[in-house]
Amino acid sequence: MPPVPICILSSNHAPRVSHGHDLDRFVQIGSLTKPLTGTLLARLAEAGVLQLDDPLDQFLRIPAGTGITLRHLVEHTAALPRVPPRLRRLDPYADFDFEALNAILERLDTFTTGAPGGEAEYSNLGYAVLGAALSAAAGAPYEELLNRHVLTPLNITEVTSNPPSARRLSGRGFLGRPLRPWTMNGAILPAGGMWATPREAARLVTELLVERKLGEPALTWQTSGRLRWHNGATRGASVFAGALEDGTWVMVHRLSGRPAPTENTAVQILKDAITKPSD
Repeated sequence: MPPVPICILSSNHAPRVSHGHDLDRFVQIGSLTKPLTGTLLARLAEAGVLQLDDPLDQFLRIPAGTGITLRHLVEHTAALPRVPPRLRRLDPYADFDFEALNAILERLDTFTTGAPGGEAEYSNLGYAVLGAALSAAAGAPYEELLNRHVLTPLNITEVTSNPPSARRLSGRGFLGRPLRPWTMNGAILPAGGMWATPREAARLVTELLVERKLGEPALTWQTSGRLRWHNGATRGASVFAGALEDGTWVMVHRLSGRPAPTENTAVQILKDAITKPSD
């Protein structure tokens, strides 16, 4: 197999790109979309459109008595399964449109695995539901709201669900053949469907986690000691982004769906930054 294209941006080094990766072409960022959705929730709460502890049935038609709130969804404590049912094998979310999501919402009580508010259980389905709730609350499509309340205030322009095909960069599979990216611009979009240039994705990390231009980091970000982080992976791309309390940050994107090497690279860069002086 040929070397995996990789792009590394961090607070302690100049950007590093190898094996055909590109700072200024669009790549799938997978579940790094989720912190954007969480930030949108926080911004709508700040604007008075909704409150974090509003019940889900205030915005969407679901069976009574689930007890699920917007906070449960953003914190992965809504007791929903990791993914929707009956996904495709090669392009899992291609059929997961809004009709499919509404069919789940109509019987959401049959999908819960326990009482909401308990132990966190990572859920792409939960973030699809959250995105639908935000759209219903604010009366506009998810991506329009994301641009209005998150990306435009940060002057971020190269984050989108549908980048120009000539500027897309995808991974390669057997014998170097290009991998067809997963279709994620339907109901799953708020959970993992956005594309970004690595340069703009790194700006998001610094402006949301380090400079905190839109306030405290969203509840979506994971916490491990002094590190706030999130990762993401699709069929042909994986990403890890995080920042330490002292402002040291990193974002690693690889054109490979294997997340472990991506995360290991990012964590090692952070460890080196702690023990070595900046370049």
